[in-house]
Amino acid sequence: MPTPEPRLPSIEDLKAAHERIRARLLPTPLLAARSEDAPLWLKPENLQRTGSFKFRGAYHKLARLDPDVRARGVIAYSSGNHGQGVACAAQIFGCPATIVMPQGAVQEKVDGILRYGARVIQCEGGSDERRRIAEELSAQDGIAIVPPYDDIEIVMGQASVGIEIAQERPTIRQVLVPVGGGGLLSGVALAVRTLLPDARIVGVEPAGADDLYRSLRAGEHVRLPSVDTIADGLRTQSVGEVNYRILREAVDEVVTVTDAEILEACRALLLTEKLVVEPSGAVTLAAFRSGRVPRGLETAAVLSGGNISRDVLRSLLGH
Repeated sequence: MPTPEPRLPSIEDLKAAHERIRARLLPTPLLAARSEDAPLWLKPENLQRTGSFKFRGAYHKLARLDPDVRARGVIAYSSGNHGQGVACAAQIFGCPATIVMPQGAVQEKVDGILRYGARVIQCEGGSDERRRIAEELSAQDGIAIVPPYDDIEIVMGQASVGIEIAQERPTIRQVLVPVGGGGLLSGVALAVRTLLPDARIVGVEPAGADDLYRSLRAGEHVRLPSVDTIADGLRTQSVGEVNYRILREAVDEVVTVTDAEILEACRALLLTEKLVVEPSGAVTLAAFRSGRVPRGLETAAVLSGGNISRDVLRSLLGH
């Protein structure tokens, strides 16, 4: 007999999660986009603690761990932003943290994790290899894993982004969210579906990492053999199992954008909006500017992070 799927959190559960983490969050109010001649509001999670939304889910996950389990330490696997979120949350709770990262990760993200006092282990291979190493170390050392997205507690923490959008501007009729593993989009979709029932929920992926786009078109969970995009935080080969279960029902559309469009959006955010946003966070503005989503609806675009590499920043400035 198949194992029944776990119950998805209710809006009351999501609001309780928001209250649980609210005191630790930095405010990221909706900002009217100056670069667009259409009703667009930017949710600047690049200004959040650790420079991305990832702190929300990481802190919520650690807050929900048994204190004795948490005290032994935690381990996470990440390309960077989730690792920084876990490292920061672990520092707040006073527990050790280990982050498994890829060789060649953005150095600014590695440095950020080290500043929060976590240990970094770098490895060859993709996300599957990082996960394997983290699981081995978890079993060996008896420490808890903090997954980057495929976890209900993580999703509940990320849902706070959607709750804040709905509370601050209930007239929003379209919400654009970046998609990597699907944790952010899952959480935002669960919140917005109830709080703003008339709003469209749109996921945005790089064309070189379009696993959710392909999954929804095929009607089944697709895993890409490889990915290729400048948006390093969205280089996942498939969304999580929990996330796919939510997203196949909760999103209205997934659109893709090219790396050239992503970089142009980064440049507009930097030069016109005065916001430093990494490519992974700029995909939503890229989608809005491309015309692949309706421009006449009052829209909120989540800018998921600002941990940009110096090389990309130099290219944006034309050096």
